[in-house]
Amino acid sequence: MNRPADYLYNLLPVIYRIRDAEQGYPLRELLAVMDEQGALIEQNMATLYGNFFIETAEDWAVPYLGELVGYQPVHDAGLPGAGASSAARNRILAPRREAAHAVNFRRRKGTLAVLEQLALDTSGWQAHAAEFFTLLGWNQQLNHQHVDRGGTASLRDGRALARLGGPDDATAHSVDVRRPGSHRTRGRHNIPSIGLFVAPLSSYGLTDAPACCVEKEGSQCFTFSVLGHDTPLFTQPVDRGSADALRPELRLPRAIGRRELEQVESRRPPKARASASYFGPGRSISVTAWGWRGQARLVLDPADVIPANLSDWHAYKAPRTKVLVDPERGRLVFPAGQLPRGVTVDYHYGFSMELGGGEYPRPTAQPDGAGVYRVRKEGRLAGEYATVSAAYSQWCTDRDAADPAPGAKSAVLEIMDSRAYEERFEFVLVPGEYLQLRAANGARPVLRLLDYRVDQPDPLSVTGGAAARFVLDGLLVVGRGLVVNGPAARRAASDGEDPTGGGDLCDVSIRHCTLVPGWNLDCDCEPQRPEEPSILLDGTRAAVRITRSILGPVQVRRDPDNGQAPVLALADSLWDATDPCGIVLGDEGGGTAFSALCVQRCTVIGDVLAHAVTLGEDTIFLGTLLADRRQLGCLRFCYVPPGSGTPRRYHCQPDLVREAAALAPAPDPAAAAAAEDREALRVRPALESRRYGNPVYGRLAPGTAAEIVRGASDESEMGAFHELFQPQRAANLHARLDEYTVASYSAGIFYTR
Repeated sequence: MNRPADYLYNLLPVIYRIRDAEQGYPLRELLAVMDEQGALIEQNMATLYGNFFIETAEDWAVPYLGELVGYQPVHDAGLPGAGASSAARNRILAPRREAAHAVNFRRRKGTLAVLEQLALDTSGWQAHAAEFFTLLGWNQQLNHQHVDRGGTASLRDGRALARLGGPDDATAHSVDVRRPGSHRTRGRHNIPSIGLFVAPLSSYGLTDAPACCVEKEGSQCFTFSVLGHDTPLFTQPVDRGSADALRPELRLPRAIGRRELEQVESRRPPKARASASYFGPGRSISVTAWGWRGQARLVLDPADVIPANLSDWHAYKAPRTKVLVDPERGRLVFPAGQLPRGVTVDYHYGFSMELGGGEYPRPTAQPDGAGVYRVRKEGRLAGEYATVSAAYSQWCTDRDAADPAPGAKSAVLEIMDSRAYEERFEFVLVPGEYLQLRAANGARPVLRLLDYRVDQPDPLSVTGGAAARFVLDGLLVVGRGLVVNGPAARRAASDGEDPTGGGDLCDVSIRHCTLVPGWNLDCDCEPQRPEEPSILLDGTRAAVRITRSILGPVQVRRDPDNGQAPVLALADSLWDATDPCGIVLGDEGGGTAFSALCVQRCTVIGDVLAHAVTLGEDTIFLGTLLADRRQLGCLRFCYVPPGSGTPRRYHCQPDLVREAAALAPAPDPAAAAAAEDREALRVRPALESRRYGNPVYGRLAPGTAAEIVRGASDESEMGAFHELFQPQRAANLHARLDEYTVASYSAGIFYTR
């Protein structure tokens, strides 16, 4: 609640305010103090009143309100913690929506709709509940036929075969006596069996993004991904109240199959076309061809698209006026003699969480009074610029003016669309300046760093003077890396003259960005330059802070005049050297990086060679970690491979399982050592994919040891996806399934892809 200025003072009669003015306003100053305290009391009363209602109550009050209707948190998920760091976890342990719907759930106990709503309210996962007894193969009674029941599988029915094992499976199966909720080997099809198909991956959209022309395969070949790699296209989940909500394949965020995208017309001869449920404006996939078929801008209709298997680019040729689309690989092919001038696409891709560059909403911040210069490639509004370079040049002109505006030393270059920008990005900041290059909410622009100069590299270059700050937010950087230049590098490049006016950058912040590991990708997601760094710190003393980002190796080139190691801090990020045996942090020669490293809730793929590790927390190191100064800092609740040289450790793996194995009785030392090695091998983390571009990139593989899955400081999983709190979500859902399933029935959770 915002009270107007002098609220109490304005309530006084005018005569008192006139006399107060004659005496220098002592009464107004007194009432201003009283008004400040009164506003705090009113705010406190409003908060207390809001805590009476589940919709407006604070997080700490949700369990107390739930207890009034008999709602009990799941103890297997863990106990609530105290402090700001536990706030997100506490919201998972006591879901507000589940407590609000507790009475409604009890009234509808035993229905499939309740189980689906429970999955959404307790875990945040979209789900589809299926009764497995309807898929049992049985001899039907002729007087009471069920024509909608599953029949014998036909090898000619490719659509039915593609659905086997999924939430939309309609084929009859034999009896499986194993229970779907078993903790060992789970079964499916039986009379008392119910399956809850949940989607742990989320579907994220890209709007009006450029498609990539794969020139080596032909000028008619394109990929939906701007990087040119194969990526499966995902479904945009429909609203529960829509007409398509009864179709599980449209309600779950999962990869679209070729059979699902295909719709065969009933006319003779039958012709295939794209299904309007998946393709078209506002749907999961949309394609816009510029300068095609005689139109300046043509949004393709489902009748213009033919689903096809494009594993081999040249296996099929697109008929004239038609386009071939492969949703499983994210490829499209135009007719060879009828090429568009450009192609933009709207599509959805799958990933685990909001990490790296994306169109998802994210908080943004900037200094007060900072100038905002907006950039848009097409359809620019008044005051917007066509390129980032033009916006940067305008800011330089404004700050160097004879009479600069207040706050002219702070600027935000905001990109408003998801297009690709091919420019030279070189930013020079004078002392005390602040520059932020960011994507607008709802946009994910791409910075393509091309090879413009023959005799020099062309990275994204940042140079700054004393107390200058640079921020990179919400972008995808491909083709090159980021170079932060220090004083020595500036003097070498400018023949002794320093363009920044002296000093060095204060800090560089990277938030919600993707600096593609390996600079770029091949069609199979293999990195093209796996040994090249995503970030090069060239003699700078600036503190580099990276949060919620994906990046490749970091190289540090030491300034010989610098005696203090600069800070490199990463949090909630995937740090990938593209190979566990590669070096993710080091100098140019493969030696130790002169840097003080702080890593929290990250997954690190590759060897880390650091001067010092001040803190490692809830992190998975898949390569060797070597620190020169081991008497400084600590590691806690991390996985550190054997052979690492680190500061002191607390509750780290495989140290804990080795200690437990050493305490177990053994016939001889050799057997004890073998038992310790087996335990260390058992808890080694395994990832479902180590290739950026894969939907399951960086996720812990099924069957990973519980010491890793629940080994973080707050009993969540170690690594970059710690903030998902997957173990707590799964424990909540398992407990609620047992509570809301009909007696004698058994329900199990099945994860879809």
